[in-house]
Amino acid sequence: MKALAAGIGVVFLSPILIAGTGMVLASSADAVQSSGSFSGCLSDIDSDKVAEQVTKILDGASGKDVHVDGLDLPAEQVPNAQTIVAAGLSLDVPKKGQIIALATAMQESRLRNLNYGDRDSLGLFQQRPSQGWGSAQQIRDPVYASEQFYKHLLKVDGWQQMTVTQAAQAVQKSGLPDAYAQWENLATALQSAIAKTFPGAGDADGKDTNQGEKPSASTTGCAPGQDGTGFGRIPEGSVPKGYSIPKDADPKARKAIKWAMHQLGTLYQWGGSCTNAHGPDPMGRCDCSSLMLQAYAHAGITLTRTTYTQVNEGKAISPSKLQPGDLIFSRGSAARPEHVGMYMGEGLVIEAPRTTKPVRITPIKDWDILAARRVL
Repeated sequence: MKALAAGIGVVFLSPILIAGTGMVLASSADAVQSSGSFSGCLSDIDSDKVAEQVTKILDGASGKDVHVDGLDLPAEQVPNAQTIVAAGLSLDVPKKGQIIALATAMQESRLRNLNYGDRDSLGLFQQRPSQGWGSAQQIRDPVYASEQFYKHLLKVDGWQQMTVTQAAQAVQKSGLPDAYAQWENLATALQSAIAKTFPGAGDADGKDTNQGEKPSASTTGCAPGQDGTGFGRIPEGSVPKGYSIPKDADPKARKAIKWAMHQLGTLYQWGGSCTNAHGPDPMGRCDCSSLMLQAYAHAGITLTRTTYTQVNEGKAISPSKLQPGDLIFSRGSAARPEHVGMYMGEGLVIEAPRTTKPVRITPIKDWDILAARRVL
């Protein structure tokens, strides 16, 4: 498979390498200059249409005759995307890892093998020789650059539980850590279309629990109404105007959310049991994990006491597939998170945050999700 990836890099990209070293195209400069700004969320990507157009490009169609949403130079960008996917397959990187790589390359270079960038940044991922990514010549080899990205990604603890933008940032350490999110839908569509061109690629990735998922607006940064920002500023301890528990929520999740909402405004107490949050005894108040424990106890489901153990409850889910009642974890690490909240739907989370703060509802955009669990 590695030979396949290398071969693709030579067949499709050698002309681009030659052209790139001889001249700096204006559109490439625009890509780098605009890489720090969101160009609008690509939330309505038609995956079937993308697959159709990608196939035409890979079959040799002129870029002048093909339009792919989000790609301004598909004849150049699609082969680069194919190399990234092929490199991921050769290293047995799960589908989500390939999507992360594509989204990263979209943000860093607009999927173009640039011979310049910020300071000494080069190539598809804007990797820097001075930061140990390899020589300039190596980084300008799309196969090498892709493999280096994957090798760094696979070393990130808990990357498969992270959102696409969190995982990309863990590798790239960008000054604009949220910018990768805007490309997740397009990256997902490209990966799906390209992977189908490799024999057996779909079967090889069967172990990836995220296969076939459509990114959720609540974790991609798109569609403000679904990341909680549509409710505006939420006063601590209050319910956002217009929020109601989603009608399709599991009945037990509905009970748990409703009980937790009755604790809004009560002060946090580390080690508190959350058995009488409105009472005079501070130890009857809630901390983050006891709020989850008691909320689900009132729905007939038993959870363990601490955040460290609740992260092992139920089953792991992708943050892109959150449903009302799911537990989400942040701070610390994916294996040992230090905070937990409950997803309420509509891009909102209920939590007992920390000392001096009340039980409150916050937008999910404020969360760096390390892990998510479904306990129903």
